[in-house]
Amino acid sequence: MSCYMFESIPEDGMRKVTQGWVLVPRKSPGCPCPGAHGGCPGHTFPAGQPRAALLPTPNGSGPGQEFEGHWPESPERSPCVAGIIPVVYYSVLLSLGLPVNLLTTVALARLATKTRKPSYYYLLALTASDVTTQVVIVFMGFILQGALLARQVPQAVVRVANVLEFAANHASVWITVLLTVDRYNALCHPLRHRATSSPGRTLRAVAIVLSAALLTGIPFYWWLDVWRDTGPPGTLDEVLKWAHCLIVFFIPCSVFLVTNSAIVLRLRKRAQSGLQPWVGKSTAILLGVTLLFVLLWAPRIFVMLYHLYVAPVHRDWRVHLALDVANMVAMLNTAVNFGLYCFVSKTFRATVHQVICDAHLPCTLGSRPEGMAGEPVLRPPEIPKGAGWQRSV
Repeated sequence: MSCYMFESIPEDGMRKVTQGWVLVPRKSPGCPCPGAHGGCPGHTFPAGQPRAALLPTPNGSGPGQEFEGHWPESPERSPCVAGIIPVVYYSVLLSLGLPVNLLTTVALARLATKTRKPSYYYLLALTASDVTTQVVIVFMGFILQGALLARQVPQAVVRVANVLEFAANHASVWITVLLTVDRYNALCHPLRHRATSSPGRTLRAVAIVLSAALLTGIPFYWWLDVWRDTGPPGTLDEVLKWAHCLIVFFIPCSVFLVTNSAIVLRLRKRAQSGLQPWVGKSTAILLGVTLLFVLLWAPRIFVMLYHLYVAPVHRDWRVHLALDVANMVAMLNTAVNFGLYCFVSKTFRATVHQVICDAHLPCTLGSRPEGMAGEPVLRPPEIPKGAGWQRSV
């Protein structure tokens, strides 16, 4: 779909083509999409679709009154309401979220190496999945393919990108599921958790989830973009959209609800008996991560089902705008975990501070002129001039 309108060529400069008038496309004056092709992914022509149309007139004569002036935009095409806002938002999200996630990766890697706790390995894998999601979905999908290239890319490249995007999405969600199950075993079945948990088992579990995420992303090679879904959904399209909703939201949320409820009940019983505090830092991080995921991803799933059964994106501008906003909110989930970790864990804050200091120290030493060495912090006291050794009496 495109923010283009059609206008007829003036009579003095007309070109007649076999009983009709050539109509040329032009940018709609009210369209907020930047550039010649529009920045909104929903307002670009599908590959191979012509950008001009021939509107035949009765008996090959000149255009009638109904064809004079601007050709009105089809009521089946929703206008571009968000305009350039999503492009700016994703650019800011990528420029801020990617460095923060890289810093989180280094800090969690240090904690995992030092403590060898499974929870740090799972959080490290979750952060790496968020980095992949930001690169593949936010940069390659929304910014590069949607805004800069205006979706004028080969169809095969688009389909391969779909596989990578959904695989990264599935990996991020299901590593969170692994973290939830690990915390459930640690709190509800501590003896079994101590006997079975190890860094090797944790890494194997992460590898299995990543492999499964890649395999589950392959069917989405045939995913039909909602921006181009102009007709009634077919069987394959409906199956893929429901599979997307089940894999990334409904099934994980069911696991979160069951395990988190069991964890909270167990901690409440222990708190009543005075064994330990009502909630620990690891459990607080887990509950925060799962709650943020549910809140930030629920709008996208709701709009996806609404598009599937009630009103498609390309016909209702409100659904179009809702999907734009829902996508932006869902991608925010890839950049908020750093703030949650810093808010809950003092150990994580100290590790981040140490990482920043270690990165700043070589830069400071490397900026000094050659031949100038750093003086030691502690120096032996100097003997004042003129003072000699005195014999003690």
